[in-house]
Amino acid sequence: MKHFFEEMFFTPKWYHYPLIVILSPLALLYGLMMFIRRRSTARKDFGIPIVSVGNLIVGGSGKTPFVTALASRYEDVTVISRGYGRQSKGLLKISEEGKILTTVEESGDEAMLMAASLPQASVIVSEDRHSAIELAKKEGAKLIILDDGFNRVEIKKFEILLEPESIQNTLPFPSGAFREFPFSRKYADIAAKEGQDFRRNVSFENLTSRMLLVTAISNPQRLDAYLPEGIVHKIYLEDHAYFDEESLQKSLEKYKAMSLLVTQKDAVKMKNFKLPLSHMKLKLDIGDEIFSEVDRYVNTYQVENLKE
Repeated sequence: MKHFFEEMFFTPKWYHYPLIVILSPLALLYGLMMFIRRRSTARKDFGIPIVSVGNLIVGGSGKTPFVTALASRYEDVTVISRGYGRQSKGLLKISEEGKILTTVEESGDEAMLMAASLPQASVIVSEDRHSAIELAKKEGAKLIILDDGFNRVEIKKFEILLEPESIQNTLPFPSGAFREFPFSRKYADIAAKEGQDFRRNVSFENLTSRMLLVTAISNPQRLDAYLPEGIVHKIYLEDHAYFDEESLQKSLEKYKAMSLLVTQKDAVKMKNFKLPLSHMKLKLDIGDEIFSEVDRYVNTYQVENLKE
């Protein structure tokens, strides 16, 4: 069922269209509600530069590596995320200037990956972004990067919207993958399109001749374009799912694989596993003009704040 809807959202086939049509009134109603919400909500200025990295579609679009690349350029920066897939609730500090303070189960995979990748930044997770922003300010942050923040329309911020290279179904949920109508992209300060404004750079470590691909990401078929030779089987789990070491060991034996091929997001949940891992690493090549625009926003905000 999960695969059916992922296909319908991203690469619909002929048999998806009857359901798309049936659900289209709900999709139009949902899109209209999101549009009214965006247009009618007042935005709060928290007195600190906030850069949001988000998208219009459900699922992955490169937000985590984009946030990591952006945050690595600044000092006194705090990344705030909701912490999808975590086994905890409320406001939680994941790292403080690179020092990890909690477990991946408590933080969620994406937040832990960002914390582990940013030795000079702090990471906070919270469903309530407002309280997380106030905590970051209290603890000395000079810049906040909001992970997956485009739909947080009540917060005044600089908006970076990541767009996929192509998508066939442009309807809002539940007929398609869009959280809002596609024209909402005009509300972003930067609409960065994959393949033009940023590109994925995939590298590998510890490859073997027989690998079992194991991943818990949204729309895992998007990995196919980057996979190396030697994949003997693929195991897809729900996005953000956790792994069972004993089950993975049995799968290695079943498919006579020499190692598990995992993404960075998966690897943080296997840190203490005694299993042979091959790593698939993603880095984004981001256009300099994007960084220049963010720098301009941050510098202008700080100068204006000093005048006040």
